[in-house]
Amino acid sequence: MNSFDVIIIGGGASGLMCALTAGQRGRRVLVLDSSNKVGKKILMSGGGRCNFMNLFVEPDNFISDNPHFSISALSRYTQWDFMALVEKHRILWHERDHGQLFCNDSAKDILTMLLAECEQAGVQIKTHCEIAAITATENPAKRFQLKSSKGDFTAESLVVATGGLSIPTLGASAFGYDIARQFGHEIKATRAGLVPFMFSDSFKEVSERLSGLAHESVLSNERNAFRENILFTHRGLSGPAVLQLSNYWFPGESVSVDLFPGEDIAAWLLAQKKQHAKSLLRTLLSERLAKSLVLELQTLFWAAQAETAMAEIPDARLAEIAAHLNGWRLKPSGTEGYRTAEVTLGGVATDKISSKTMESQLQPGLYFIGEVLDVTGHLGGFNFQWAWSSGNAAGQVV
Repeated sequence: MNSFDVIIIGGGASGLMCALTAGQRGRRVLVLDSSNKVGKKILMSGGGRCNFMNLFVEPDNFISDNPHFSISALSRYTQWDFMALVEKHRILWHERDHGQLFCNDSAKDILTMLLAECEQAGVQIKTHCEIAAITATENPAKRFQLKSSKGDFTAESLVVATGGLSIPTLGASAFGYDIARQFGHEIKATRAGLVPFMFSDSFKEVSERLSGLAHESVLSNERNAFRENILFTHRGLSGPAVLQLSNYWFPGESVSVDLFPGEDIAAWLLAQKKQHAKSLLRTLLSERLAKSLVLELQTLFWAAQAETAMAEIPDARLAEIAAHLNGWRLKPSGTEGYRTAEVTLGGVATDKISSKTMESQLQPGLYFIGEVLDVTGHLGGFNFQWAWSSGNAAGQVV
């Protein structure tokens, strides 16, 4: 009764996708999860609407020490394959910026769909299950033996779909990495990804005063640049551009904020000087930026010229001010960490994992899928796509 063809540890997006795929092949599948219910991260994603996929999936949307690793799985189970499943269950959705698709009603629609497919495929799911030990044997039919709080189980294949360290309140843990190490796999250094920046310098007070204000900007460093909203918060900066760049930021580094994306603001200021010679700089900028933001910028960058008419500000000084507006340098003290991070960067190294099947090359019958691997997607549905694609890849062969 406690013998299965496949045991999947973790009932998140990748685990459930793997389970339903394997179950549809007639495999006897058991999903074990330590939480009181499966799919918690699905339910909270996208503000409760679940950004379940993106229309434009490219390998460049994923970060890994091995950038080619994700290509095989992503090409064999695409966003259109998942869309077909969504349409089959008549889930209503809408598109937002950058090809992001969200549920019209609730993220529950996606979880309900996955659980319905699992039930139809005969998948068993056990929650509140703590695993005490995993051992591998020489018997292929009962290759893995698991001791758990819900009993002892054996399986031919074992799939690790435990996710990363993000949002520990949802049950995140390093258990998947521990399993990988047990069987000889390397773990690439982990850190919080898709996470807000915090500040401890004078900018912290600025961000507190501007809390709640969003502005479309280009946020960049030497590795990447993203043009989306930044959001000032009580702790620092958040918003899509910040979350995206956090994947490419390391402690001690500065970032640059261009408040006028794609525009040479120096040329604009010189033109304004001619057209509105008697105006104050803050008056002109307040037509382009929120007044509260302009007042903070004035204090920072042209306090001495706060009451000076444009005609009296030298061109060179306007150029200096423009350089700040097109390249406001900020130095985060850190990120908010795993507490609020949407993903975990790093994880199980992919060099000893089959990119086609997700099977370990060190231990037959052992598979790793989803966020536990060293594959991280950009913001916008890409991490879910990796969950669907890697889960399907393993589900086809376990």
